[in-house]
Amino acid sequence: MTVGRRSDAPRKGDLREQALLDAAEALLAHTSPENLTVEAIAQKAGISRASLYFYFGNKHEVLAALVERTMRTIKAYADATDQQTSVPPVEAMERAVHATEQVWRDHGTVMRAAVEYSALHPVISKAWNQTVERFARTMTHVLKSAGLPDGDGPTSAQAVADALCWMTERTFYRASSTPGGDLGRASATIIEVWRKVMTA
Repeated sequence: MTVGRRSDAPRKGDLREQALLDAAEALLAHTSPENLTVEAIAQKAGISRASLYFYFGNKHEVLAALVERTMRTIKAYADATDQQTSVPPVEAMERAVHATEQVWRDHGTVMRAAVEYSALHPVISKAWNQTVERFARTMTHVLKSAGLPDGDGPTSAQAVADALCWMTERTFYRASSTPGGDLGRASATIIEVWRKVMTA
């Protein structure tokens, strides 16, 4: 009897694509997106330049796919927060902020590139904005649980969540991109701002 390949086993092409994204992320640690080249990505991934073009048309497509992969991690955290319906709202907020901090620690180079190049690359901009908006929807529910009003006014849970999520994004970006920046300190400040809003 012939045993078929497991349907959940990664295909060779998928593994190569992930290797290219891993290579690009590693290179971003010491190479700016402007200076990143297709040749360098392919060499780092251990494949030929011609093979890279089977998956991506240029380095911008690699960067866009890398940003989208990282954004899926954040969206997964948002999904997890949505499922924590029995968790007190302040605790849910703290978990969400710490989870976001961890993504900045693990993928800071990608996160910074997403912020800095979103204006130049519509695909990156869309992925980044959709992710912040996705987290804002999650945090809207958290703020409602904390007693903030529903609706679409300037003091509604939705409006406050939108403002605080973009504040969170910018604060982590500055902590990650500024020499001597401290993500832990930034996280503590962000949590304090959210907490004051939720317990006012």
